[in-house]
Amino acid sequence: MDDRVRRYLEQQVTLGGAEVILPGRPSQEPSRGAVPAEPEAPPLAPTASAREAEPPGGKAKGGADWRTGAPPIPGPGLVVDPPAQDLLTPRGKDYPDLAAIAKAVAACKACFLAEGRTNTVPGEGNPEARLLLVGEGPGQTEDQTGRPFVGRAGELLNDILKAIGFAREEVFICNVVKCRPPQNRKPLPDEMSTCIPFLEAQIDLVRPKVILALGATAAEALLKVRRSLSELRTKVHSYRGVPLVVTYHPAALLRNPNWKKPTWDDVRIARQLVDR
Repeated sequence: MDDRVRRYLEQQVTLGGAEVILPGRPSQEPSRGAVPAEPEAPPLAPTASAREAEPPGGKAKGGADWRTGAPPIPGPGLVVDPPAQDLLTPRGKDYPDLAAIAKAVAACKACFLAEGRTNTVPGEGNPEARLLLVGEGPGQTEDQTGRPFVGRAGELLNDILKAIGFAREEVFICNVVKCRPPQNRKPLPDEMSTCIPFLEAQIDLVRPKVILALGATAAEALLKVRRSLSELRTKVHSYRGVPLVVTYHPAALLRNPNWKKPTWDDVRIARQLVDR
């Protein structure tokens, strides 16, 4: 190769150009300044211009950096009080523990979703979790394994939790409906109303400090409203006395990475509430 061409290419690499393999250099040693391949699931805030908003992920132990640039806790939103009968006998009192709820879910055939399921997906995690996460419903991988959030969206959720200093085992993760809707469609109103007593009982038993609603369906089911996600975000709602924060579903972030920055702000608001 001509020396002038070599020098030009080396200069481009030094200035941040793409990786160039020059003759005579071992292929296993990329040129200085080479750009690594983009990961399949980008970080929550991947842009270099927003480093203050970038989650620490695996770079910091215990989520030490999540507070950097964290938004202030917003004002109050909607308030959902428990029904009068639940003040006397909470839903959780119907079950001795979370395992009993899972057993009841497995036996349930009260709605159409039971006909097509492979496994029920009651939820999993710490029975004394400070943070409880609620999604919409199981997908195909969850239906096959009986565990919530174990596909690509689940991997991203694990990264989000790690970024705010939580291991998956420290939180409790569940869904509004416990069986997979056909073709992963949104659960119908009657399906959600049939299944939500299980969720209410789980919340009563876990007694989390904060609830994080993942997506509009989870937020609507808990807050008993039909509103857009933009209307429900950036507020601290109250669900039966427990602060509730609404954010995007991890599956939505895989489709639109532009929502990762606002999600990162939402989860840091929830994390601050946990520490209160």
